Amino acid sequence: MPTGEPERESETARSDTARRVDVVQGGPVLMDGPVEVALPDGGVARSDRVVVAVCSCRRSRRWPWCDTSHRARRTPPTS
Repeated sequence: MPTGEPERESETARSDTARRVDVVQGGPVLMDGPVEVALPDGGVARSDRVVVAVCSCRRSRRWPWCDTSHRARRTPPTS
């Protein structure tokens, strides 16, 4: 049944291919997988996981993937 609002075909098409990205404050960037991450040196890191945690603190020993190093090495909050 028509609702009176125009159908937004471009938004519908985009939602079929869009990936969700969640930025966790003080933590990683969570992305729906699979993903390919372009690295600064020109390389590509790939993951086939359903959800991928990408390191945003650069402390991970598995960079670009998060290994939860941010938990143990938090900087004190600034007031």
